[in-house]
Amino acid sequence: MQRALEAAFPSRMGRDYRWLVGSQWISNLGDGVSLAAGPLLVASQTRNPQLIALATALQWIPFLAFGLYAGVLADRVDRKRLIVVANLARGAVVAALAATVAFDAVSVWVVLVALFLAGVAEAFVDSTSNTLLPMVVDHADIGTGNSRLIFGQITINRLVGPPLGALLFTVGAAWPFAASTLLFVFGSVLTLRIATSMVPTDDAVDGIDPDAPGVRFRVRTDIVEGVRWLWNHPPVRTLTIMAVSFNVTFGAAWSILVLYALERLGLGAVGFGLLTTVGALGGLLGAGIYGRLERRFSIGQIMRAGLLIETFTHLGLALSTSPWTAMPIFFAFGMHEAIWGTVATSVRQRAVPTRFQGRVGAVYMTGGYGGLVVGAAIGGVIARVWGVTGPFWFGLVGSVLILVWIWRRLELIAHTTA
Repeated sequence: MQRALEAAFPSRMGRDYRWLVGSQWISNLGDGVSLAAGPLLVASQTRNPQLIALATALQWIPFLAFGLYAGVLADRVDRKRLIVVANLARGAVVAALAATVAFDAVSVWVVLVALFLAGVAEAFVDSTSNTLLPMVVDHADIGTGNSRLIFGQITINRLVGPPLGALLFTVGAAWPFAASTLLFVFGSVLTLRIATSMVPTDDAVDGIDPDAPGVRFRVRTDIVEGVRWLWNHPPVRTLTIMAVSFNVTFGAAWSILVLYALERLGLGAVGFGLLTTVGALGGLLGAGIYGRLERRFSIGQIMRAGLLIETFTHLGLALSTSPWTAMPIFFAFGMHEAIWGTVATSVRQRAVPTRFQGRVGAVYMTGGYGGLVVGAAIGGVIARVWGVTGPFWFGLVGSVLILVWIWRRLELIAHTTA
């Protein structure tokens, strides 16, 4: 047991890193439970497809609306305290929702409002969480640290949390939300155990000490500073443009994935769930082997291989008519998704100064969500006109064009430093 713990969480990375991983994994479990229970509760209140779709949209609308502000706040206050407050606020919203269910006072609008408010709190948690790792581990360990965080996110958020949430919902509609509340509170307690200071004070921003008497930050000015830093840093700017572009092609294909599984592969609901599970298992393998890959190959080589996998995923799924050929493709894509997420996050964390981590990360993530939204809109139109394989052909052509543009620039991205 001790050997396994050492392999997963090396002692050289410190106790605070273990507290960080534990807190994020526990919060991920709360997310996963709510991820399944939320749509189930909405469906129990209405069969209106627009309201059900709205419940799904509420997963990304809060970040688009508040993500940039959350990034500003993460660069100005104690990040540990911000995460604790946001997680406790999220727990309070979910607890209130559980109470309305328990006392039979729930309605579809109560659920939608609760999902939105919880999503706002989650935007602050996610924006800030992405800034913590570089503050507790050495730069050389950032890649390994991110792979462990992503491993837990895939395992708990996608494999354990949703089935647990669905199971608790069958016991009683209030139970999954009560469980999520406890998990968010427990995650906050573990976050408080981190001893490292989480105040972004490596130096004053633009020569101004934010703690000096009479100095107040302005949200718009701070956002502009973050965008300007990203745009004036060619490697991070290129990484961001590439991520947004690939999210458009990814979003187009994945937006109609359920229809593709039903109509093209002939799968039912269980089969569709199996596809996503296979992808998650690939992600576990990718996160598990990332440390070895980083030791054996350059970051540029890893990024090139991953983008080739994503490109050929579109081709393979566009041609596939059988779940037996699609499943290995989903497994390989799941590996790539975990490895790419680790690489992109690690590169950005190594390049961006501490005082800009929140804002630059928020710009990056907002662009990513925006790319998914644009891609989903395009995918829906293409699928309606050319069928369910159309978005995959669009993804293939778009990915090839992006690869041609980005191929020679990947080494520049990979070797950037703060």
